[in-house]
Amino acid sequence: MIIDCHTHAWDYWPYEPAVPDPQSRSLVEQLLWEMDRNGVDVSVLVCARIEHNPNNNDYGADCARRYPDRIVQFADVDCSWTDTYHTPGAVDRLAEAAEKYNLKGYTHYLRDDYDWFESDEGLSFFETTADLGLIASMALGVAWLPALRKLAGRFPSIPFLCHHMSGARAGETPPYDTLNEILKCSAVPNIHIKLSGFQYVSEVAWEYPHSDAMWIVRKLYENFGPERLCWASNYPPVALATTYQQSLEAVRTHCGFIAKEDMALILGGNMQRLLGLS
Repeated sequence: MIIDCHTHAWDYWPYEPAVPDPQSRSLVEQLLWEMDRNGVDVSVLVCARIEHNPNNNDYGADCARRYPDRIVQFADVDCSWTDTYHTPGAVDRLAEAAEKYNLKGYTHYLRDDYDWFESDEGLSFFETTADLGLIASMALGVAWLPALRKLAGRFPSIPFLCHHMSGARAGETPPYDTLNEILKCSAVPNIHIKLSGFQYVSEVAWEYPHSDAMWIVRKLYENFGPERLCWASNYPPVALATTYQQSLEAVRTHCGFIAKEDMALILGGNMQRLLGLS
């Protein structure tokens, strides 16, 4: 089984510059077409209530309802662009979203209030995450990682998924402070890394197969092992740089240092286990 652990779908294209077909460019049916064409079985829909899409959680739920064998929804809960970001009542909003959308996980994009994990609200938020058995899909900069390691150690039952190689950059020079901060997370067994966002990691977004980023992938593989890496396309934003197929083949074809049995875990086995899919 191949599972894409980070995709988006919107009923109106949210990005600038504008596209000529904003009402169809980012629909879930476009994603499903790419999945079918490339043999991808399931996608995790990471909801994002960004420009033009305040109802993206409801749209994501509708996608999961219409395509229950193909789409798993991770709702946007208090992400950085929302009015409710880190305001009182986060626990109630998380519990309400989990019940309303029958969630297996949620996504949370962070700003720079690095002490929130240790606040009463933050701790209660993740206590509820643990109690509900949810996956926490986190978009956070490297400055958050010391706090994340402490948080993940406090809540060992929560799988934390860090977006897009956790902010690694191929052009980083010695002493590799960013990468080393990411690699420290490998000591915490419930922190996972998404092998996605090659266009962000590489110094040239449109270069394929992102050769300059492969040393980053190798370091992540060597330190986290195959059981905590999960492939993702980051569709449809990936299409601004490369194709959906290339997002898959950058890992499947061009990461020759990954053993065949490990590749099966990275391309889907790990997410299948975390999601509890048969």
